[in-house]
Amino acid sequence: MIAQVITTGVVHKVPADLRQALLADESTLKRWNDLTPLARNEWICWCITVKQQKTRDEHVTRTTKQLMAGKRRPCCWVGCLHRPGKKPYLPSN
Repeated sequence: MIAQVITTGVVHKVPADLRQALLADESTLKRWNDLTPLARNEWICWCITVKQQKTRDEHVTRTTKQLMAGKRRPCCWVGCLHRPGKKPYLPSN
């Protein structure tokens, strides 16, 4: 068995559920590993910052589908707030 390397983000490590989804398809894993560390970090953070398990499962599934569709970052998301120096997003009223 050949060990498959999954690269991580700049702040977050790949969680087990996302790791499993990426390992399930070689072409998805290749696209994941071709992302920049910041882009991988955005996908990871987008998956792990939700409150409900159902939503997290949906984000993991959407991550693999969107990677295969050529998306390089999660759409319509403010970005990872865990990166050093990242200013919090404050919606305008």
